[in-house]
Amino acid sequence: MTDTSDLPDFGGLQIRTRSLHDQVVDRVRDLIIEGVLEPGSRIDEARLIEELGVSRTPFREALRTLAAEGLVIVRPSRGSTVRKLTPEDVYSMLEVLGHLERLAGELACARASDDAIEELEALHQRMMEFYATRDRMPYYKLNQEFHSRLAALSGNATLVEMQANLQARLKRIRYIGNRKSDFWAGAVRDHEEMMSALAHRNGPRLGEAMAAHLARTWERVKESL
Repeated sequence: MTDTSDLPDFGGLQIRTRSLHDQVVDRVRDLIIEGVLEPGSRIDEARLIEELGVSRTPFREALRTLAAEGLVIVRPSRGSTVRKLTPEDVYSMLEVLGHLERLAGELACARASDDAIEELEALHQRMMEFYATRDRMPYYKLNQEFHSRLAALSGNATLVEMQANLQARLKRIRYIGNRKSDFWAGAVRDHEEMMSALAHRNGPRLGEAMAAHLARTWERVKESL
């Protein structure tokens, strides 16, 4: 019998509806984002399969999905590892994402409907509720949705696809950007500025706010890489 006493504790994670692929993906993704599965570490498939209460097939399918997102490296017959980004990787991706989101902000102000802007404002307010209670993971997930939906308001399918690809690869990075209270407070101020600019349909102002937000994200994460 394999000794698992020195392995990470994944307690409380069991999935009871085993057929739901998305649940497996979400659980493993959260472990990566929170750093329970550390960058560069080998994924202990047997242990996770047992802890999550799923069979090997849906777990392997989940790993393939996470590999497509850029979070996992799957090597047939050699096991899977959590992708580790270099500082150069992170900087270059944030740099490009900043330009994409600048354009998204400018286009959203010109093209979004009033109803769509109101819906994004409601999402923003839900984020602020989680910030008020310092509930970091729900805030983070809504934050990811906020950026995806704002990109969608651009009405540009190519931009949406490119933004989604980079955002997926930067999930862990965006999460650690709020690890300190002053970093998180700064990110919240950025979002308040974004919503104000969008409400006034000021494209240049929103575009600048989006780009500056990504530039500050680099400043918040670079020391931890």
